[in-house]
Amino acid sequence: MPDHVHMAVSIPPTVTPSEWIGEMKGASSHHINHEICNRKVLAWQDGYGIVSFGTKDLRWVVTYIRNQKTTMPKERPASGWNA
Repeated sequence: MPDHVHMAVSIPPTVTPSEWIGEMKGASSHHINHEICNRKVLAWQDGYGIVSFGTKDLRWVVTYIRNQKTTMPKERPASGWNA
């Protein structure tokens, strides 16, 4: 079962990333837990990671996200990620 999600989003400069993520986590949890399943099945972890990129990399990022099931390694190295 997947333990994380990748998204490419654009938010206005008047909204902080932490505000947007908080709203997204809260709204999606409420929708799934109360309107779809009628029980608690989704609980987000406390943290999150952000990577920013420019429009010239958008196509690559979207392609990566769409293919993440085939591009993500099966196991993470014990020593962490090495780019």
